[in-house]
Amino acid sequence: MKGFLLDARMFAQKLLLVVASALLATITFAQDKKEIDVNVNSNKSNFWGQPWVWVVGAAVFILLLVAILRGGRRSDA
Repeated sequence: MKGFLLDARMFAQKLLLVVASALLATITFAQDKKEIDVNVNSNKSNFWGQPWVWVVGAAVFILLLVAILRGGRRSDA
């Protein structure tokens, strides 16, 4: 009798796993949108696409890096 209950419990767990997997697959496929409109040549300008933003960002990064590295040194003079 003990073996039968163990088998029934394993069957119930496997059945629950199969049902949960099927439900999850149904939910994820239901969110799939077939029609996607991607317009690369839009008139909207993103600020991070401008070259001057990258130049200013790099300059600020280098200045911060130099300040951090200089601040670690102690002068004995």
